[in-house]
Amino acid sequence: MKFISWNVNGLRACMKKGFADFFQEVDADIFAIQETKMQPEQLEDAMRFSGYQMFMHSAERKGYSGTLVYTKKEPLKVTYDIKGDDSKEGRVITLEYEDFYFVTAYVPNSKDGLLRLPFRMEWEDALRAHLKKLDKKKPVIYTGDLNVAHEEIDLKNPDSNHKNPGFSDEEREKMTKLLDNGFTDSFRYLYADRVKYSWWSYRSFARSKYVGWRIDYFIVSDRVKEKIEEAMIYDEIEGSDHCPVGLKLNI
Repeated sequence: MKFISWNVNGLRACMKKGFADFFQEVDADIFAIQETKMQPEQLEDAMRFSGYQMFMHSAERKGYSGTLVYTKKEPLKVTYDIKGDDSKEGRVITLEYEDFYFVTAYVPNSKDGLLRLPFRMEWEDALRAHLKKLDKKKPVIYTGDLNVAHEEIDLKNPDSNHKNPGFSDEEREKMTKLLDNGFTDSFRYLYADRVKYSWWSYRSFARSKYVGWRIDYFIVSDRVKEKIEEAMIYDEIEGSDHCPVGLKLNI
């Protein structure tokens, strides 16, 4: 199966920058989106694609956050949010299938000065508990904008970004803890030394200089890591400050 994930930084804006062309060309079985920045009543016909069911989770605050999943394969069950998160920010969708769970998340940003780090830490614990609970039943495919560069190889300038949001010791430790609890970073599993990024600041021509961060992931249960066929980062695709990432898994 082919899975794609993309933080579109506003679906309506991304639609004007080639989203539909990429969506149709990549032909994913499941396509997850983060940061839709829209409410259900703002969906347009052009955002509905033939052959796909769509599940949307919006934040209460308009123009903020939000997740969405397109799927060719009808799920057995769809749930929203995670236990312990009452923020109403539309950050998590879980789809249950016969052989696996698919979870997409838009992980909270810790903000400048790490002002939201305490909330982020509690949220990470709740998310990890959610994934572990699912993993006891069947394998998990977890994806999204996880808002952390896990290792120094995952961003261009690790020294100057130490303790900044997305590369604080606390955020990186939460990722390590997740991976130590039975999960595998699919891209790093296949490509231990490859430098590729999935997000670039809009400042200082960062993308054209390839000064970026890898903060978008596909993470899978350890017991299916040997079924990973490919892990993709489509860094040539524009339309957002993030690029799409992908996974091919024999499941």
